[in-house]
Amino acid sequence: MSGKTVTRAELTEAVYLMSGLPQHKAALLVQQVLGEISDALVGGENVKLSGFGVFTVRDKAERLGRNPKTGVEVPIESRRAITFKASDRLKDDMNGASVGARE
Repeated sequence: MSGKTVTRAELTEAVYLMSGLPQHKAALLVQQVLGEISDALVGGENVKLSGFGVFTVRDKAERLGRNPKTGVEVPIESRRAITFKASDRLKDDMNGASVGARE
């Protein structure tokens, strides 16, 4: 595993190279897409990207945790969390499954 992280700038560069849009327009497009996804998640909506996966907002209840160093119990407040479930297609692509195996 290479440990490489794809950045927003690299996504922008890829859109710029593949679409022929001016670089500032490609950056705006990437920003708008990420903004729409963020807004939907903040609003409590799930985001499904066909062939990629589903981002889901979960409500996590308040619970008791423990400080591992001292062993003292500490309350953990309720919160919302984002989970991601990869599509079968993405999992197949990651694991090198052939295209014909999907159909």
